[in-house]
Amino acid sequence: MRYGTGAMQYEVVPNWAQVPAGWSFKDIGGLAIDEDDNVYVLNRSESPVLVFDREGRILRHWGESLFKRAHGARLAPDGSIFCTDDGDHWVGKFTRDGELLMTLGLKGVPSDTGYRRGWDVYQSTSTIAHAGPPFNRPTGVAITTDGSIFVSDGYGNCRIHHFDAQGNLLRSWGEPGGEPGRFRLPHDVVLDARGRLLVADRENSRIQVFSQEGDLLTVWHDVIRPTGLSTDRNGLVYVSQFCLCISVFDLDGRLVTTWGNQSTVREEAVFLAPHTVAVDSHGDVYVGEVSRTYAGTDRGADTIHKFRRNR
Repeated sequence: MRYGTGAMQYEVVPNWAQVPAGWSFKDIGGLAIDEDDNVYVLNRSESPVLVFDREGRILRHWGESLFKRAHGARLAPDGSIFCTDDGDHWVGKFTRDGELLMTLGLKGVPSDTGYRRGWDVYQSTSTIAHAGPPFNRPTGVAITTDGSIFVSDGYGNCRIHHFDAQGNLLRSWGEPGGEPGRFRLPHDVVLDARGRLLVADRENSRIQVFSQEGDLLTVWHDVIRPTGLSTDRNGLVYVSQFCLCISVFDLDGRLVTTWGNQSTVREEAVFLAPHTVAVDSHGDVYVGEVSRTYAGTDRGADTIHKFRRNR
């Protein structure tokens, strides 16, 4: 079966992740891909970071006992990888082999925002009374070529934090709410080809586009509960959404293609809870799910999907 439209059509690669029988990712928080098209899978199993080659063979793993609730991942231009832990309120910078190079935030110490955690995400984020400093359940991270770091902070806060390459906080912006420039669960963040900062404002069902100084530039509305953001070498923006689809946009926010569930039958569903998306140098798309948390189903190796682009 083909997915997508026009020049951007894909075929799913069955059983891409070659893992032992009975093994599971549990849930996948983040995906990142390096220049060799190795895929870094930040997940919530006993081995939080698993690295696969392009054919789905495991190369290495690391991070055991390090994360309380792994959430977001991003490769930095200097070759390091950043991971967020929304369960323990910190962000780590690592080598590709898992050596911890820098920590942002205090592990286990959330900032004061009035947030009260509950089973319903929307109701929980509505308890945020005011913005706070880093961090209260951070979600995503983006890194510039000069090493500056942007973190979306997230479930228990409503802010974007900007750090320099040494981890010093430069500025923060955002308040709770639905007005432009405010957030209800900034769930991921990415830098686009124009150097702008795109924020997946999940519970407001929009993508807000900012300058790196925090000025609101525009808002994209053609999404429903966006969860993950990625870009490719052509500047296109890929968005995973909890409306159970993947959408691709150009830099002006125009929809290029979309694909996802075409059936209401769970056994026939393409996605149950797409949480993160990444694109390799060939244009192939990888999608990680949190189906265990949001759909009550452990999909095993099928928690990650590879869609090979037809060329």
